[in-house]
Amino acid sequence: MDSSTETNRIELSGIIESLPEYSHKSYGEAFYCMKLAIRRKSGYCDNIPVIISERLIWDIELTESAAALVTGQIRTYNEIANGKNKLNILGFAREFILMDDDACSVNKVYLEGYLCKPPVRRTSPLGREICDIMLAVNRMYNKSDYIPCIAWGRNAGYAGSLSVGTKVHIDGRIQSREYKKKEDDGSLSKRTAYEVSVVRIEE
Repeated sequence: MDSSTETNRIELSGIIESLPEYSHKSYGEAFYCMKLAIRRKSGYCDNIPVIISERLIWDIELTESAAALVTGQIRTYNEIANGKNKLNILGFAREFILMDDDACSVNKVYLEGYLCKPPVRRTSPLGREICDIMLAVNRMYNKSDYIPCIAWGRNAGYAGSLSVGTKVHIDGRIQSREYKKKEDDGSLSKRTAYEVSVVRIEE
């Protein structure tokens, strides 16, 4: 993945988990949302939502379980749900092609941005050091994407020493993680979080 001149780039290949559904229209162009299942070496699948323009798929017959390659960027936006602010994270497709069914899964993320919150260091239930960071990545038209990232082990120790405003480069992968959230009425609901798992981080 050539990331030498880009500050936000993803390369994802996997299986179409859900067919595109209409999302919104911008400047007369319709966009659709689909999910791409990307298998890890462990066997677990990350189900990543992807926004894709009608012009990339209008002449392609899509079927569930077909293999596809998406290149583009990570995008984030805030949504008010039940009176609370929710950060949505997804892939934004700039290129889309169908692939052979036996194509390898690929999940690569390259980011360059600035720490916009103090890093949060913690320890996993198994005793492994973790660090959560929030990266602000600039894009065109004076907009920014605020991307949650999680570092492990040695990377966590390094990330935890950084201060707000530090510019960093991150290589990693986008992952999905299910968790249970306690609602106001005491019930538990299943949620899915998306974040970038850091493979390499440097100033």
